[in-house]
Amino acid sequence: MSKRKGLHKYKRSIRVLPQTSYNLDRLAVLSGLKTPGRVVDKLVREKMLSLRIPEERSGRR
Repeated sequence: MSKRKGLHKYKRSIRVLPQTSYNLDRLAVLSGLKTPGRVVDKLVREKMLSLRIPEERSGRR
C-alpha cells in the first residue's frame, strides 16, 4: 500500500432537501456506488467535463 492513498480526500458537508437526498440514495443504488457522496463526486466530475470548451478537449490551449 502506498503512502499517498487518500491524500487528496477532503471531508465536506452539504445540505440538501429531502427529495434530493432520496434521489442521491437511489442513484447510489442504481449505479452501484457505496455512498451518496460518491454520487455527488461523479455528478460534479461529469458536469465539469461537459463544461469544458471544445479547444481544451483537443489538447490545444
